[in-house]
This record gives sequence, structure tokens and C-alpha cells, in this order.
Amino acid sequence: MKKYICFFKLRFATGMQYRMATVTALTTQLIWGLMECLAYRAIAEASGGKMPMDYSSIVTYIWLKEGLLVLFNTWAADNDLFAMITDGGIAYELCRPLSIYSMWFSRTVGARIAEAFMRCVPVLFCAFLLMPKAYRMTLPVSGVSFLLFLLTVFLALGITVTFCMIVYMLCFFTISPQGWRMVLTGAVDFLSGNVIPLPFFPKKYLFLLELSPFAYMQNVPFRIYSGDLMGGDVYLCILKQIFWLAVLMLLGIALWKKAEKRVALQGG
Repeated sequence: MKKYICFFKLRFATGMQYRMATVTALTTQLIWGLMECLAYRAIAEASGGKMPMDYSSIVTYIWLKEGLLVLFNTWAADNDLFAMITDGGIAYELCRPLSIYSMWFSRTVGARIAEAFMRCVPVLFCAFLLMPKAYRMTLPVSGVSFLLFLLTVFLALGITVTFCMIVYMLCFFTISPQGWRMVLTGAVDFLSGNVIPLPFFPKKYLFLLELSPFAYMQNVPFRIYSGDLMGGDVYLCILKQIFWLAVLMLLGIALWKKAEKRVALQGG
């Protein structure tokens, strides 16, 4: 376990070095978040306030999404890992007396937490101070909700990373990773609530979506924090998060075991 924690620390330290990139991303996320708030404000006024979510909950959802963008975006995958698979660098990884899956999992989590840490604090700080008040992020509805939010954030991060691990493993069976990466990450970005909150989906499609792991990524913690998801539904969602985390992890490990037997070094 100590060696995988070391990989986490190394990747975390590396991610903390790109401060200027963080400043650029911070500006983009603040502007984009404000644009989304304005768009939903227009929808709320046009519909007379009749929306699947309360407007203040939507605003908080948007700012949490922008602040924790790197944690849950499946397109924010590790390009170094894709490069290892396609240029032959995987040979060096195979020489290590370690589990490839565990090693890549720990470094992916470390990279995401480092980038999110640098972006989250300034984005949310600005969101709490925004004027007018209608576009300002609110505090959690209760202390219990905040604790449940933290728990579900880590579970959602685990689900996101295990899904990315599946994408990495699938690339062992293709010449180029671009096909799997574009199709799967693009679809999940939409189905996980990153484009629009899931309550805005038609009910018949939302029912089907809730049978998939995508509904238990960022959708759950953000709605718990804003108070849109409460009561017994919260604990049911946590159980489903644990279930999907275990399923995706086992699937990723199974794919790696199969890929390990047929690795082809394409870079020499």
C-alpha cells in the first residue's frame, strides 16, 4: 500500500506545479459558470419558476460543478497513460513489481485532487461573493448534508476514476485510443449531469439513466449539498455509489488481466 501512496503523492506534487494553467482555467470557469447562471435565470423567468430544481439549488450546483470540474470530468484523463500504451512505454511499467491497475489508479486520483485543490478554493470563494445575490452560491442546507456531500464526493471520484481506468484498459485492444476516448468520455460527460443537471431530463429517460453508474458521479454530491436530494434518497444513492464503484473496479481489473496476456509493444 505504501508504494501506491507514494505514486499518489508524486502525482499530487506534480499537479500542484502548474499554477499559471490554474489561473487561466479559473478565469474560464468563473465566466462560464456566470453564463450558465444567467441562462438558467432566463429559463426560470420564462417558465414562471416552474423548473425541476429550485433556482438557488441550480446556481449552487453550477458553482460546485465549476469548482470541482477536474475531479469528475472523464475527458480529463491522463495523456501520459495513453501515450504509454501507444508508444511502447508500457514496457517500463510492466517491469515494476507492482499492480498496473493500482499504480495507475493512485496516480490518476492524485493528479485530479491536486488540480481540483488549486481551482476549487478560488472558484468557490468568488462564487460566495458574487453580486447580485441571485448568482451567489449558498451554504449547505445543514451540517449533516455537508458531511454526506464530502462522503459522496469521494465515492463519485472513485466511480469517475474507475470508469477512466476502463477506458485506459480498452485502449490495449485498439491501435489508437482516440475512438474509445471520444465516444465514451463525451457520452458520460452528458449523462453524468455535467452539461445539464439530471432532474431536467425527461422522467422516462431519467429512470433508465439512474440504472447506470453515470447518475452517481457528480450528480449525487452536488444535489445533496444544494438540498435538492434529501431524506432516504440520499442513503439509497450512497449504496448505489458503493455498488457501482465495486462493479467498475472489478470490471477494470478483469480487463487488465485480459490485456496483460496480449500486450503488444507498438513503439519498439
